[in-house]
Amino acid sequence: MHAQTGAGSPTQILDPRLTEPKARYATLEPPATDRAEPATFSPFRVSVVVCAYTARRLPVLRSAVAAAREQLTDADELILVIDHNPELLAIARDAFPASDRDVRVIPNGNARGLSGARNAGVEAARAELVAFLDDDAVPSENWLERLIEPFDDPRVIGTGGVASPEWEDEQPGWMPDEFLWVVGCSYRGLPTLRTPIRNPIGANMAFRRSAIQSAGGFADGIGRIGRTPLGCEETELSIRATRATDGWIVQQPSASVGHLVPADRARIGYFVRRCWAEGLSKAHVARLAGEDAALSSERRYATRTLPAGVLAGVRAGFRGDLSGFGRAAAIAGGFAVTVAGYLRGLAGSLPGRLRHSGG
Repeated sequence: MHAQTGAGSPTQILDPRLTEPKARYATLEPPATDRAEPATFSPFRVSVVVCAYTARRLPVLRSAVAAAREQLTDADELILVIDHNPELLAIARDAFPASDRDVRVIPNGNARGLSGARNAGVEAARAELVAFLDDDAVPSENWLERLIEPFDDPRVIGTGGVASPEWEDEQPGWMPDEFLWVVGCSYRGLPTLRTPIRNPIGANMAFRRSAIQSAGGFADGIGRIGRTPLGCEETELSIRATRATDGWIVQQPSASVGHLVPADRARIGYFVRRCWAEGLSKAHVARLAGEDAALSSERRYATRTLPAGVLAGVRAGFRGDLSGFGRAAAIAGGFAVTVAGYLRGLAGSLPGRLRHSGG
């Protein structure tokens, strides 16, 4: 099972008092338009980057920023990157004016999407360590301190924490813990102790800025754009970063966040679309990084974790928990859809936006 966070219930995250309206790789060189000043490092310790694209998440975004801000030291900073949304940019700049010492609000001047926004945050960062937090993820107590602990080892270039689901409604009985990655959360099968991993979960991770730069930044032809449920940009970046630096990425389960899961992501339709998109995304990573690297973690997951989950669900069903049959079916169906998406991607049917614009 997953480590529990101290972030509280979905009701605590969605505070009702918050009533405001709702080339090959993306470049790390800022264009000459409305950008932050060039980065200077020392004496900053950690730059926390939060990327936001919609005013619909404003209440939880405020909670995320507030919780992260409480954990900053005088040597830390928080950068809020607004992804091509002038309305949200104005709201954020009003909430955090330029005179604010801890929080800087900048627009994403790169290509629209999470990869471009993260690169904008890296460009603006004034610390060597850059922590990434989703705009719908609220960190638990001591999150930041625990997330950066492994960097005491100079061989560590990245870390990843746990993202526990905070359901807007409740977790559907058919939703298997093995597939919580569908809703952006940690899932059964991930390490529960500190250990080297291929890649962290995007909602809760940190990297050395120099490692990101050595790898060329997050790829601009992969990852989520708006509400399109694609992903794997952190997987592809992690593969390139470890190759470029010969370093390690470490799972740090004690660094936890509560990740909001809205009601519309707890439906069968979203589950199927997200599995299909994951297959497409993994095919794209395989094209860029090679199949062995792209599927190194998935093989154990597919041959051990998923069969064990199906068996557990069937056993639960025969013991009287009929939702166990639903979980077993969701595991089998989700795996089949993901594989189908992967094969479709390898066949060259990736959407045009997933293709690299560079040579």
